Amino acid sequence: MWFGLVMLFLCLSQTEQANVWDQQQTDGLYSVIPQQREELTAGNRVQRSFSGRTSRAVLGGGLTINTLPNNMTHVVEDSGKYYMWRSFGPEDQRTQDLWFDMSDVQHGQVRVHSILSNSYKQAVRVALSFDFPFYGHYLRQITIATGGFIFTGDITHRMLTTTQYIAPLMANFDPSYSKDSTVQYLDNGKVFVVQWEQVRLPGKESAGGFTFQAALYKTGRISFSYRDIPLSLDVIGSVEHPVKVGLSDAFMVMSPTSQPPGGAQQTIYEYHRVEIDMTKITNSSAVELTPLPTCLLHDSCELCLSSNQTSGCSWCNVLQRCSDGMDRHRQEWLDYSCSEESKDATCDDYFRNESFTASSVAPETPLTPEQRGCKREDQIFVTGSETQKLLDIDEVPKSATRIHRSGGRRS
Repeated sequence: MWFGLVMLFLCLSQTEQANVWDQQQTDGLYSVIPQQREELTAGNRVQRSFSGRTSRAVLGGGLTINTLPNNMTHVVEDSGKYYMWRSFGPEDQRTQDLWFDMSDVQHGQVRVHSILSNSYKQAVRVALSFDFPFYGHYLRQITIATGGFIFTGDITHRMLTTTQYIAPLMANFDPSYSKDSTVQYLDNGKVFVVQWEQVRLPGKESAGGFTFQAALYKTGRISFSYRDIPLSLDVIGSVEHPVKVGLSDAFMVMSPTSQPPGGAQQTIYEYHRVEIDMTKITNSSAVELTPLPTCLLHDSCELCLSSNQTSGCSWCNVLQRCSDGMDRHRQEWLDYSCSEESKDATCDDYFRNESFTASSVAPETPLTPEQRGCKREDQIFVTGSETQKLLDIDEVPKSATRIHRSGGRRS
């Protein structure tokens, strides 16, 4: 299945920064609360409203969320390359097995997040007690959002719904509407569970509350469980918020920009998405997603190029990394010209010549294009030695957002 992608380009001028926080939060953007400002209670909801702001800044002249450039098109598809998923209905025993009773102390201590339970379009960073593998990358922090999803990106921005998410049911939920609505989670060292309980949709409050969970297992397995789904998902859409069920991941690269100072532009490219059939989401249903081996799993050239568990992998000897070039390490893959190094190369080639052996340890500082002997027109990426200005992505004005749709076929 092929999907069209949304490109969001954000640009910022100094004169517009002061006006950003005067905008109403009807633009579908999220505020992210720093982890150190969490307020947690065990078992009970605390009545309090809170207005948080984005917790981290991003480097450079702005942020773009985009598809890949035309000369290296990689169209998003649910190809089964990264995950397999199965759905279960009310009659399946597996549905009951996947549901976590948050009142059962055997599962671990449940924490009700008072801010998220009393907020609308808020998110908070939470540390995991274990390394969680997601698309082959190990995460130790995630961001829980009131809108029924978990953001998995390293760089916090306000467009959390766009990509890099784990979404049991991403929608325009407002936990602040009812005192019965809560966002709670538990972490017992083997699994991290988030439950959105009795959360309601603005304008559809009378339909009742939605209750569902996302469970992240230490093995990388993910499950979505649904107890109360009072409305069919095809009628809960909103112009203020997308509705999604599934997974998404992306990588970030740096490119120059004409905006001073430093001319650094960050671009996020979504390289894969899993979309779950929403007709499967009903009362007492569940979805289980099982991760598949990725190129990043292999820690040697021999395994990288010969394993029958993966395909399309290349070995970058200078980084000592196996990859297909489409993962969160994309910037390094480009900086070290890994595609060129690995083209038509065999493992024997790397060790036949002493010069290859000597290059097996990556330098601490990436080489600049000039040091690699690149032509001027090949100088695409900004090195860490260049001065870059810190900009808060929350300072991007609504008026500066342009939305384009693009797509393509795999080259």
